[in-house]
Amino acid sequence: MLTLVPGGMGGSETYARELVRSLANFEGLSVESYVPSSAAGFSAGVPEVIIDSVSPTSSLTDRVFNLVKIHLAGRAIRARFVTADVVHYPFTVMLPGANRGQATVQTLLDVQHLELPALFSRAELEYRRVFYERAARRADVIVTISEFAKRRMVELLGLKEDRVIVAHLGVDASAFTPNTGERENFILYPARGWQHKNHARLIEAVEILRRDDPELRLVLTGGGLESLGELPSWVDRRGLVSENELRDLYRSAGVLAFPSLYEGFGLPPLEAMASGCPVAASDAGSIPEVVGDAAVLFDPRDSADIARGISDALHRGAKLSTRGVEHARRFTWDACAARHAEAYRLARDVRQSTVRAG
Repeated sequence: MLTLVPGGMGGSETYARELVRSLANFEGLSVESYVPSSAAGFSAGVPEVIIDSVSPTSSLTDRVFNLVKIHLAGRAIRARFVTADVVHYPFTVMLPGANRGQATVQTLLDVQHLELPALFSRAELEYRRVFYERAARRADVIVTISEFAKRRMVELLGLKEDRVIVAHLGVDASAFTPNTGERENFILYPARGWQHKNHARLIEAVEILRRDDPELRLVLTGGGLESLGELPSWVDRRGLVSENELRDLYRSAGVLAFPSLYEGFGLPPLEAMASGCPVAASDAGSIPEVVGDAAVLFDPRDSADIARGISDALHRGAKLSTRGVEHARRFTWDACAARHAEAYRLARDVRQSTVRAG
């Protein structure tokens, strides 16, 4: 996990952290984690190897510079995991490469850059072409996080369907206390300020709702929200918050709105459901697969329909709250880890077959 930037990677960071925790006690697996010095202590429960020579940050230029440093240190790093059967790259970039004969597993969360290329710079598209697409075709097995994402990878990248394993993300239900009673008069959206998160249309939708309810507020959490510019006075831009604060917001919000234009999975709706919070969510990407019949769906490209979905969820709050709690319990990190264990065994078998074939 040498490209890990703590606090700067959104849901992919949650995925990696919870996966490591669940794998720590998984029978039949011995796991070792490799992280940069800035992420020391990330890998709860498993032996952690700190690589001091790399120090990733979020900017594209710094990411590329960090990859050069990983490449230069590659031989020394590879020597430390030479006995491993499988090398897994949870943050997609397959550097340093595996040793000869070792199986590789790449996690590829989505192919958003191929679906919505206008949201990416030319440099970012080239970066993903090399470190996402080309690497995916070299990996023995791909892990992705929804059937939607798998289908699009097979179609757009030409990957073999039987080499792509779907591991739905999970929710630690014990960490959330459901509130199925009174809720406060605000809408919550926890998302980084990335363009595909669609904040502008959500704000337009809340403006529509405020015509009938002028006291209604919108609370935004997540990194990079300064990119949204000046916001109305009724928008509370909180930025990065602690896990405890976010859980309190889930418990008290009238509705979680999730207007994202594209998701490989989308964890916040499930976390909200585990907290008893009614959910109104986009009908795009993998989101319908994740929320099932426990949320109100809307068209994320239509502000009026976003407003309609939020209003519907507010009015159906009690029923959605109960249904959501039950739905979220179907998604566990242990189940996610079990699918990864399958991927590791498959990758080992694929690599052994390739070696035997010459």
